[in-house]
Amino acid sequence: MLKKWFEYMKSWFKKTSDEIMDPEIEIQMAVDDANKKNQELRNQAANIVAHRTKLESKIDDAADDVGEAREMAKQAILKAEEAKAAGDQAAVAKWTGVAQSQATKLQAAENNLASFKSQYETAIAQADDAKRAVRANAARLEELSSKKMELLGALEQAKMQESVNAAVQSMSATLDDEMPSLASVEDKIEARKAQAMAKAEIFEATPQGAEAELREAIDEAKADETLANLKAELGL
Repeated sequence: MLKKWFEYMKSWFKKTSDEIMDPEIEIQMAVDDANKKNQELRNQAANIVAHRTKLESKIDDAADDVGEAREMAKQAILKAEEAKAAGDQAAVAKWTGVAQSQATKLQAAENNLASFKSQYETAIAQADDAKRAVRANAARLEELSSKKMELLGALEQAKMQESVNAAVQSMSATLDDEMPSLASVEDKIEARKAQAMAKAEIFEATPQGAEAELREAIDEAKADETLANLKAELGL
């Protein structure tokens, strides 16, 4: 019973909130929320791309370490060979130890480089995915912006219609027998429209009206010619 009562109250509160909330505010709230999420997505994508860039730098450093350790190991081997040829056993032991130490560093550097390269391959894929997500979200924002314009236009039309409805209801409520009815108002409007159309028809039958029609035809021909020239310039 308590759960049923809670669901009822939640439904009632939602209905009441929907009735109170200004649709224009709701639309703006939805747009603001989408923009906020879009910024968060862009920040996350930037972090992912930055991670890829850092790995590129680490790969370069690790490659330098590999090259240095390899060269040092070679030089130590050569020194040991020179000492061996000279019969200097102490120097042989010394340079052999150095060569072994550099070989150990070389192995560690190569392992480090391989690890960074593996991470880099993953980072490339993640960065590409992040950029695709940003592009897709940007497209959704464009759709939302267009939808916002559409909804605001519909809301404005609804407000205008409500205003007209209120005016009509107010007129209907205050009309009495001494005031013109809506039907008589409509008749007057139709009569004025008919009178205006008749005058226009009479004017067209005069030389001045013919001249105006001719000027309009000339203007349309010039506009058509200009449009054709523009299409020609565009190769259409």
